[in-house]
Amino acid sequence: MANARSGSLATILFLFMSSAALHKGAAQDPVVSQNLVTDNVTVVEGEMAIISCRVKNNDDSVIQLLNPNRQTIYFRDMRPLKDSRFQLVNFSDNELRVSLSNVSLSDEGRYVCQLYTDPPQEAYAEITVLIPPGNPIIEARDEVLSEGNETEMTCTAMSSKPAAIIRWMKGDKELPGKPKVELTYDKMYTVTSRLTFTVSKEDDGVPVACIVDHPAVKDFQAQKYLEVQYKPEVKIVVEFPQGLTREGENLELSCKFRGKPEPQRVNWLKVDDDVPSHAVITGADLYIENLNKSYNGTYRCVASNSIGEAYDDYTLYVYDAPTTTPKSTTATTTTTIITTTISYPEINQETAPSTEPAAHDSRAGEGAPRTVDHAVIGGVVAVVVFAMLCLLIVLGRYFARHKGTYFTHEAKGADDAADADTAIINAEGGHTNSDEKKEYYI
Repeated sequence: MANARSGSLATILFLFMSSAALHKGAAQDPVVSQNLVTDNVTVVEGEMAIISCRVKNNDDSVIQLLNPNRQTIYFRDMRPLKDSRFQLVNFSDNELRVSLSNVSLSDEGRYVCQLYTDPPQEAYAEITVLIPPGNPIIEARDEVLSEGNETEMTCTAMSSKPAAIIRWMKGDKELPGKPKVELTYDKMYTVTSRLTFTVSKEDDGVPVACIVDHPAVKDFQAQKYLEVQYKPEVKIVVEFPQGLTREGENLELSCKFRGKPEPQRVNWLKVDDDVPSHAVITGADLYIENLNKSYNGTYRCVASNSIGEAYDDYTLYVYDAPTTTPKSTTATTTTTIITTTISYPEINQETAPSTEPAAHDSRAGEGAPRTVDHAVIGGVVAVVVFAMLCLLIVLGRYFARHKGTYFTHEAKGADDAADADTAIINAEGGHTNSDEKKEYYI
């Protein structure tokens, strides 16, 4: 017990003498020394700071650490200040290193590393305390929006040091906000950013994020999803037929739509006319049987909700029904003079050129030319050929009825004449009695 009391007394005596010596040295102005170095420290509130006082060339002088109020925290390896948050990390002839745990804003300031010489040498370590902002608060002026309307959102980051920076993101696009910074009584900063923008139907369900940038925190943000109502979008789809619409066939149209809120009313109508009486309308589908050309026109699907209405049009053009392939026809005429056989070849629809529009046209009959009837062309050709055949027959019979004659005069007795002169003499005057020989030709 006596030894303990003696140790305590020696310690008190040593501190008293050291303090007196320091006050004596302090009477001289301290100088900033290149021989004594330290570092500034930045620390987040609640974490630990390390203060290091280092001597390049020590001549056995005393090293001590003072707080911003110039109270001695550590004198060599002893701690006169009764603050257990300060702990000795390392002490040697060349360094005094001290830790400060659970740092608060009140610990911020300039700490002094002092080397007791004549005059005293000092170096200064500035401790900066960072205080992260509270959770960002995002607010919207409108909970439910309509397309084309303007809305406003605000984001607040409270009680930070230094002041936070607020950024806005709508989906993948950054939007500019208008910040406002306020300094509170406790040297804290509150930042409020205001964002104004116009919404479209594509913004429905898109997140708007308020991102807070601060050296004390990372990835600090709050977000809110947009709810945008918009009028319907309408599109007519042809379910049947896949190609051209022809007489006698059926037509099935389906009206596809979407909107927010979901459209409650869907109507079919025919522009400038009435929908055919036997047309069947089932919800968003239109069905017409046994098409004919009187059904040609523009059919419209109209969908509406509380925001507005929209429509899509389908122009119907009914083509002629497919024609039947004509059978092969053969005409044969025979007389005693001419035998003629004429055959009319079949018209092959696969090889014949077509003037019909392509089947993938989005609107049947828009600007499409009328179909050429091949059967009519074949009939005209047959009539022309048949007329020419009849003309040939008539001419043949005409020449057959008008006969031509010729006479061959042979003198009687000429065959018995001894010589040519006698035959000539006998032939003279012999024509009157000679018989006429006639030959006919056709």
